[in-house]
Amino acid sequence: MSPDHLLREDYKPIFEPYPVKVPEIMSGDTYYFTTESGLQYQVRFGKKRDNYLGNIINFSVLSEEFEDEYSETNRGEIFRIIATIIEIIRMYHLNHIHSDTYEFTGEFKETRDTQEASIRSRLYYRYASRILDEHWESVMAENKVIIRKLKS
Repeated sequence: MSPDHLLREDYKPIFEPYPVKVPEIMSGDTYYFTTESGLQYQVRFGKKRDNYLGNIINFSVLSEEFEDEYSETNRGEIFRIIATIIEIIRMYHLNHIHSDTYEFTGEFKETRDTQEASIRSRLYYRYASRILDEHWESVMAENKVIIRKLKS
């Protein structure tokens, strides 16, 4: 498999991703999807200041019923949401094959568990560790999940 591929060749989502609204420009950075419960989400890719090939993934809920965009929704849709985020990252990477890192920082619950990394970050790390192509690795750095291309 080519080092340009981000996901393992045999990766198949366990849950069906939600339909994704892609950017009008193929190289765009903002994707949207709506869950069965009617919540709209935004997944946006930002470039790192110190590495133009590095990406920061910002995932947020767009709903007036929640206090902020990083609210915990708990509507039983987490596995389809994760499958959708993975699909969005895959689509983005196809249009940005020279990208060499992706970073995600999960918000802590209001009760802030005693772990160094949030439950969300730990969940995304577990998924990333299972689905990445052999030319990529995932690491936890405090509360940040970093997916990076291995040097050839």
